[in-house]
Amino acid sequence: MLLRTILAATTAATVLLVPAAAQAATAEPAAPSNTAAAATAAQRAAAAAADPVIVVGGLSGISIAYEPIAARLRADGYRVSIFQLPNLGLGDIRESARALSSYVDRVRATTGAARVDLVGHSEGGLVSRWYVKYLGGAATVDQYVSLGSPQYGTYVANLVAVLGLGSCAGVIACQQMTIGSSFLADLNAGDDTPGPVRWATVRTWQDELVRPVDNAVLADGATNILVQAWCPLRVVGHLGLVLDGTTYTAVRQVLAGAPVQPNCFAV
Repeated sequence: MLLRTILAATTAATVLLVPAAAQAATAEPAAPSNTAAAATAAQRAAAAAADPVIVVGGLSGISIAYEPIAARLRADGYRVSIFQLPNLGLGDIRESARALSSYVDRVRATTGAARVDLVGHSEGGLVSRWYVKYLGGAATVDQYVSLGSPQYGTYVANLVAVLGLGSCAGVIACQQMTIGSSFLADLNAGDDTPGPVRWATVRTWQDELVRPVDNAVLADGATNILVQAWCPLRVVGHLGLVLDGTTYTAVRQVLAGAPVQPNCFAV
């Protein structure tokens, strides 16, 4: 979803696929045994008492695209909201981070929570990082999880110029996600993981929009999760990171402060 606006001029086809995927993601599970039900109840109670979770969307990502992962989190007891980037993330990432800052303040005021957890997809991970690093988010964010975020840029953004579309067809956020951009130089200056925030990234070998794939990792003590390191046969694309069951189990484990052991058979 990162640069689909630039490469295809529209994300309509992707968006049309989302409702069906959301229905699949929120299907009712089979009735658990009494033991499993007790464990689930305990987990849900812990989730309900945990920080509110804000799912931060990516470039051209409308809110409904993130309902599948938000629905999974809600089903597990978390208080969840979705932050759609202003102007669908086409503008300056720093401005989107300022809007996220205001949104976090509203969520904290509404819920009474001191801190929130951020789950950012694609550009949303960069928006969240800028907020934490430069806009005071280190004092309000407990856990940060990025899904397929080009932390150090992507060749796909650079490729747009090669295709004859100029500098990202004038899309500022795309320009900022090119490898070597001044924005990324600022974002990645110094410590990748500042403050008391617990940092984690999730990436997949099949990410068609973040290349090289390892540009989605963070240094300085972050927990970096490669889906295929745990589940070699799992095929997950860029959008798939917010739809895939295995990826979700990793996100849930990070948010719960549990050891990361993704379930390769999760749907």
